[in-house]
Amino acid sequence: MTRLRAIIGSIIFLFVAPGIVAGLIPWGISQYRVDPPLLGVEPLRWLGVLLLILGGVLLLETFARFALQGLGTPAPIAPTKTLVVTGSYRFVRNPMYVAVVSLILGQALVFGSVLVLGYGLIVWLAVHLFVLGYEEPTLSRSYGEQYDRYRANVRRWMPRLTPWRG
Repeated sequence: MTRLRAIIGSIIFLFVAPGIVAGLIPWGISQYRVDPPLLGVEPLRWLGVLLLILGGVLLLETFARFALQGLGTPAPIAPTKTLVVTGSYRFVRNPMYVAVVSLILGQALVFGSVLVLGYGLIVWLAVHLFVLGYEEPTLSRSYGEQYDRYRANVRRWMPRLTPWRG
C-alpha cells in the first residue's frame, strides 16, 4: 500500500468507525443535551473536557502513525505492513481504543449522561473481547516474536509510566 492510499484509507476509517462509535451514537443517546453533572459533581465536567481533548489528540496520533509509519490503516481489511510500536504505542498496547473510550466517557461526563456512560462501558467490554479473541491472536500470528515481546512489555489498557524501548 502506498503512503497516500494509507492516509486516505485511514481518514475514511476514522470517520466510519470512531466517528460512528464515539460521535454519532453518543449524540443519538444524549442529543448533546447538558444535564445536571453526574453525582452532582460539577468538576466531573472538567474531567470530561480533559478526556475529550486527550482522546482526540491520541486518536489522531494513532491514526497518523498507522498510515505514515505502518503504511496501512486501522481497518482489518487493510492492516499495516509493519508492527507499530512507537509514539503512544510505547506506553499502552491499544491507544486507539483507549482514545475512543476516552471520547465516549468524556462526553458522558460533560453532558452528565448516565446512558452515555453505560454505553462507554459496553464499548470498552466489546473492544476488550475483540482484542482478546481476534486482535492479539492475529497480531501474534502475523508478527510472531516481535509482537510477543512487545505484548510482554507493554500493558493492554493501563499505560506504562516510562516508554518501552524494545
